[in-house]
Amino acid sequence: MKKLVALLASLALSLAVCAAPNPDPETLKVALLPDENAGTVIKNNQPLKQYLETTLGKKIDLIVTTDYSSMIEAMRNGRIDLAYFGPLSYVLARQKSEIEPFVALKAKGSTTYQSVVIANAAAGIKRIEEIKGRNMAYGDKASTSSHLIPKSVLAERGLDAGTDYKEHFVGSHDAVAMAVQNGHAQAGGLSRPIFESLVERKIIDPAKVAVVEYSKPFPQYPWTLRSNLKPELKEKIRAAFIDLKDPAVLKPFKAEGFDAITDKHYDVVRNLGPLLKIDIARFQ
Repeated sequence: MKKLVALLASLALSLAVCAAPNPDPETLKVALLPDENAGTVIKNNQPLKQYLETTLGKKIDLIVTTDYSSMIEAMRNGRIDLAYFGPLSYVLARQKSEIEPFVALKAKGSTTYQSVVIANAAAGIKRIEEIKGRNMAYGDKASTSSHLIPKSVLAERGLDAGTDYKEHFVGSHDAVAMAVQNGHAQAGGLSRPIFESLVERKIIDPAKVAVVEYSKPFPQYPWTLRSNLKPELKEKIRAAFIDLKDPAVLKPFKAEGFDAITDKHYDVVRNLGPLLKIDIARFQ
């Protein structure tokens, strides 16, 4: 019996070793955010694939999962080597996976960005406190910049959802802006870069939508990698992204480059949980 137990234990250990992700795979599986049609995302990022294959000397397999949850699970199970996450989805993935952020998107010289709280101009809202008793539009519940950050701006002024105002989830950043412009909600929250892009493209009329307040800066979207990759490979990957200057590669990210970042930068996202009296993990 003892021999059988020992044999089973040895077999289990061997299987575990065999199942461990390769620290230096010939093909790197690179996951991109599922924020558009998968075919479109992969097509738009062919320059990234070519750049990484040339720079790293490895084959690159671009992957777009069905949603954020499946992307997190794939990372947890070692089926992905590199992944581009949103701030909140990174924090959620970090809770389950041995991963580390190594660079974050850089725009206008910064690796941080802001959310903005906007209001329908006709509603006469000039201050956050005046949202009390009104309808507030948010994007997706799991969104950092169109839900958690703007909600924290209101919470810091003593306004709690459901008690001081009615919250409505409309799915996306542009839907938030349109809901406010059309008067379906008196106020709303979304990413500042996206809002400014909507105004620039004349989708949103600044005469109909007023900026109430910008949030404090939050860390940009991070690129992450498996912690158990070979150290030399990890360093080569970091260098490839930091040295990246090709406009064709950067265009899909609306970035001017990537800069080094660490897990500690995302504590500000984790701290939204206690402020909003929510369990961040439940957004998975």
